[in-house]
Amino acid sequence: MTKNFIQKITNMIQLFLLVIVMVAGVQGDAADNQIVEFKKRTKGPIATMTTAAGAPIEEEDTTTLNKNLFNNEFFMDTVTHIVRERIPERLVHAKASGAFGYFEVTDDITDICRAKLFSKVGKRTPVAVRLSTSATQRGSIDTSRDIRGFSIKFYTEDGNFDIAGFNTPMFMYKDPVQFSSLVRSFRRNPSTNLFDNNSLWDFLTQLPELLFIYLIIFGDRGIPDGYRHMPGFAIHTYQVVNKHGENHFIRFHFQPDAGIKNLRTDEARRIAGSDPDYATRDLYNAIAKGNFPSWTASIQVLTESDVKNATFDVFDVTKILPLDKYPLRPLGRLVLNRNPVNFFAEVEQLAFCPANLVDGILGGPDKVYESRRLAYRDAQYHRLGGNFLKIPVNCPMRHRAFPYNRDGMPPVNDNEKDTPNYYPNSFNGPVPYKSKYRMDLIKIQEEAANNYDQARDWYLNEIRPSERKRLVQNIVDSLKPAAKFLHDRAVDAYTRIHPDLGAQVRQGLLSNSTGNM
Repeated sequence: MTKNFIQKITNMIQLFLLVIVMVAGVQGDAADNQIVEFKKRTKGPIATMTTAAGAPIEEEDTTTLNKNLFNNEFFMDTVTHIVRERIPERLVHAKASGAFGYFEVTDDITDICRAKLFSKVGKRTPVAVRLSTSATQRGSIDTSRDIRGFSIKFYTEDGNFDIAGFNTPMFMYKDPVQFSSLVRSFRRNPSTNLFDNNSLWDFLTQLPELLFIYLIIFGDRGIPDGYRHMPGFAIHTYQVVNKHGENHFIRFHFQPDAGIKNLRTDEARRIAGSDPDYATRDLYNAIAKGNFPSWTASIQVLTESDVKNATFDVFDVTKILPLDKYPLRPLGRLVLNRNPVNFFAEVEQLAFCPANLVDGILGGPDKVYESRRLAYRDAQYHRLGGNFLKIPVNCPMRHRAFPYNRDGMPPVNDNEKDTPNYYPNSFNGPVPYKSKYRMDLIKIQEEAANNYDQARDWYLNEIRPSERKRLVQNIVDSLKPAAKFLHDRAVDAYTRIHPDLGAQVRQGLLSNSTGNM
């Protein structure tokens, strides 16, 4: 036998063994076997099939050939519903995974915050968590180089508290008027319907505060290895108040107990080709096997004096709060122990809004937070309708809501029954409570964003030389299809962060250009 023939046989055997391993892996995959497990735990058909109105369907009506379609209610019921089974896609964070669990307080912070969910060590609060990519669309891959969403809904006894966070310790922009243009620059070209590097880099280089967060995205942390290994940050510096009416200011951090792990570019591309839902599958399977993902929650705490004496704007969402100056204080543990039973009902309809606050937590005084209170609410009205807070997954689980809102598109649930529908009234309708120590958000003066110093520090001190090389390569790979004048503008911007970074990007672009000649 020739050496080539032996090598071909060897390769075929290896491929055959690989297929066997892959099949064995699928057989033990909880996500792939979900419907099989349903069959195992049910004995025969679970019920007689009916229309949505509850009328039983006779077997003869499940076929329509040579029959009057308008008289077949099964046909009419299904065909008119299926075209209505899609709701508007989220503008951002469209592709996501979700799960449920609890938040447990491990350390006492009642000296700074009176919120009931933090009232005692050992207290558990039910939570819903949604983890997502950001710029991509609903059918996209899980391993794109992108910012990730990390959102938590706490079902407290005082109503729902929502954190709509990220996997980065800072946000993208400081002036909320930039949001619409930012999203459009990242979306598909209106003419070609393709993602356009010219639009991306045109906007990035004209709003240089974005470059700090993109040092992380183009670096080794740009593609998390599944959601279980991804940190979360609440972005804003929240104002909180204790039982004495004293103000403090905090930032939330959630660090994965399984450790932070990320994918390199080539590995992410390979996974995308074989399993575009990699992160979704990984999270579902881990929970199904009882390997419950968890995160350690901590806070950075500032006093009013710290805020006044800070050398920079501690409410600037494009900046981090240095840990050496504002160290982490332990708070609790976030655990996910239940998968959604129905993804659409429990995850696609899961609606977050930074306006969902509870007594003791006032939110952030910055303009981005203020704008998100409006934008998120408006987005949910568009996607889910005016009564989105009456959808079960969005209802306050442990606290009955008593609003004066009525009617509108379903769901309306009991529509507040027969209680008065206006306030004030003299007929025993709901009344507001009075707080002994009411506090309002402080007012701050915000200057134009400037985070070059922190971006420079990140480049010099937070990443190793080997990661710097990969960072530059990822920047060059994204930047090279853009117009030449955008290359020059990007190099100038990176040079302002640090001359070495600008020089490395320039050299990378020149080398690539020479290689393509």
